[in-house]
Amino acid sequence: IYLGQLKYSAITFGFTLVFLLIYLSLGEIVVNEVNFVRKCISTENNQEGLWGKLICTNFKVSFIPQDTSPKQKSTLSHLLLGEHDIPLTCLEQVVTVNDTKGKKKVLGSNQKLKFNPTELILYCKDLRMIRFCFEEAGPESARKVCLAIAHYSHPADLQLLFGFEYQGRRYHESKGNERVNGSTPRGLQTPIFDRSSDWDREIKRTNASEWRVCSINQSYTVSSSLPEHIVVPSSLTDQDLMQYASSFTDRRIPMWCWSHSNGSALVRMASLTDPLQLKKTEQKIFAAITKSHPQRNEPFRSDLDKSLPSILDIQSAFVKLRQICILDPFEESEERWLSTIENSRWLEYVRAFLKHSAEMVYHLEGGNSSVILQEEEDRDLNCVVSALMQLMLDPRYRSLIGFQSLVQKEWVMAGHRFLDRCNHLKKNDKEESPLFLLFLDCVWQIMNQYPAAFEFTETYLTVLSDSMWIPLFSTFLFSSSKQRAQHLMDFAKHKAIPQGEDQVVYFPPVWEWSQQFSTKDQTLFNNPMYVGKGAACVQNGEVKTFKRKKAYSSTLRGTPTNLRNGVKGGEESLTRRSSLANELKSELTPVKDLSPSERFFKDWFSRPADLQGLLIPLLMPSHMAFWKLFFLRWVPEACISKGGPVTTYHKLSQLVDEIEILQSQLRQYKGTSPGNTPLTSSGGNPTDQRRMYFQASSPDDPSTPPECLTSSFPFTPTGNLSRRTVQGTPISKFLNGARIWLSTETLANDTV
Repeated sequence: IYLGQLKYSAITFGFTLVFLLIYLSLGEIVVNEVNFVRKCISTENNQEGLWGKLICTNFKVSFIPQDTSPKQKSTLSHLLLGEHDIPLTCLEQVVTVNDTKGKKKVLGSNQKLKFNPTELILYCKDLRMIRFCFEEAGPESARKVCLAIAHYSHPADLQLLFGFEYQGRRYHESKGNERVNGSTPRGLQTPIFDRSSDWDREIKRTNASEWRVCSINQSYTVSSSLPEHIVVPSSLTDQDLMQYASSFTDRRIPMWCWSHSNGSALVRMASLTDPLQLKKTEQKIFAAITKSHPQRNEPFRSDLDKSLPSILDIQSAFVKLRQICILDPFEESEERWLSTIENSRWLEYVRAFLKHSAEMVYHLEGGNSSVILQEEEDRDLNCVVSALMQLMLDPRYRSLIGFQSLVQKEWVMAGHRFLDRCNHLKKNDKEESPLFLLFLDCVWQIMNQYPAAFEFTETYLTVLSDSMWIPLFSTFLFSSSKQRAQHLMDFAKHKAIPQGEDQVVYFPPVWEWSQQFSTKDQTLFNNPMYVGKGAACVQNGEVKTFKRKKAYSSTLRGTPTNLRNGVKGGEESLTRRSSLANELKSELTPVKDLSPSERFFKDWFSRPADLQGLLIPLLMPSHMAFWKLFFLRWVPEACISKGGPVTTYHKLSQLVDEIEILQSQLRQYKGTSPGNTPLTSSGGNPTDQRRMYFQASSPDDPSTPPECLTSSFPFTPTGNLSRRTVQGTPISKFLNGARIWLSTETLANDTV
């Protein structure tokens, strides 16, 4: 007994020291807490773990470890979240367990818990599964903290999300200070497309002379889901558009996205709903788009509802994939595990979207025809395909700022229903679907094949995905510009913010990365292999813009030597309507038998890729890779110490940093000249302004990877995936809608 008292006295003393260091954001309050909690960090031994304090605030679930001994930095230093913090909006399900009584329950808002939990399992939307044990904690305190977490993770209203409280406090405390909107790691601004000038610049950039900015939706009088400013054919008057609007779903008139240098345009529109006006309206719209083309070519229409998987199919595939990556341990047979991944159909759907986007690219580039993407509501599948097409066609969108503007334009301002698809309020599971994650996976597939064509990294894509679950930014919280404007107007009145203030300033977009990461950590977004118009080189002692010609080394494309025209020898494609892979036939096929589209793709794949031109991904099933950094970053079994792609990234970053240092020294040696373009600004610490996270080492230092590197860098798997090993307890049932089971025996006998 005496030794036990000493143990608890030591633990209590440790907690007292640690809890003095708890950091709360503006407007954040502690709702409930419990001491002497163990966070499980091992799948082999249930007794292993970190001891600490579990806290529920109005923003996050926070675990404060007792052991605060310094360790080597191995993760992103998030400015808003600690290593063991989980935003409440990131919680998928809150499961309480009492092993003694054999009871389990999935908690929702305002629910009762009739037993004192011995464990708490948190299933997160970023694919973490975290387990806490309360064997040494006060039973009543443990029950209260579980109920608090469940309640605050199910807000009854959007304005109850912590972001509104945080931004209101931030506005008033920073009033009078200069606030910069949209700052990025390179000090540039991302266009928000909430004003006509942003659209005007895009029209001029793409030379879309037959298109104009239309503001008939000012104050959202025409459509509640379209932005206030859209681009339409110049031949259509505002009166025409007002007349046609009633024929479209949610009155969403066709909206211009992008124009090719040959004059072809990419247009997206909703389905026509008025049977009486259907043919007449369609003819008028198509005639206007035809007239906008220099050669008056008729547009090509694609009905995405008929050509691609539905949002329910995508959600179903993701649930299966999540089960494989989180709940089910790795199979003994790698072949079995990979076949299980294939059976989830997630990669099949990724391939389907890439393939259809490439087919539409052909009509724009090779067919010289405008393309109309049609979907019933024009707010889901259209966002994916339209953005992927522009990513393949326009190198601007493969830069960091360009990609952010693409997401802002084709997802945020186009009215993708982030609130419903992310299910932030957990009110309608049937509306939930990971479309934006599917898009990011598609982007990663292209990056994986053409690594030097993109300025950003897969770390950036993963961080962008994680940002969906941090409710402090306007980007992923709302389902339309009108909804955002209405909530921010009500929010401004509630927080006594003067009318006329720029709304984005006090509720910024996610592109303001400085709110989440330091300048040093933001350098992880930079791809050292990037070959773009913004890259720099030194020629004759002067810094010049990198300008590539179309003759590139085939190694930059990452294409295996046994590939011919993008098709792997002896491999058959999956049969599918309008299959691009079927068009990419063998070189033995006579040219006379090739259709125009087949000839286009055959010709493209026969040439080295132009990284600053059109990019078409390889589309055979074997070309679809599994995005390991995202899906397996929390899985200890999949973590490779000092291995994985991060080792390549580490070495390349050091080389690029060394080159930039030599360039800087060379400029200083040569002196300034009119042609010189400095790589960094003159002010500030030069070390802080270097672009690479891993910086050049001294020639005398051994070139070895840091100890902190793993294949999941810069994310840590420690304690963020803890599977239970209790026999006969299918945890997967908790993600399939079940609520209460009386015993583990009942669970074992149930069927999913």
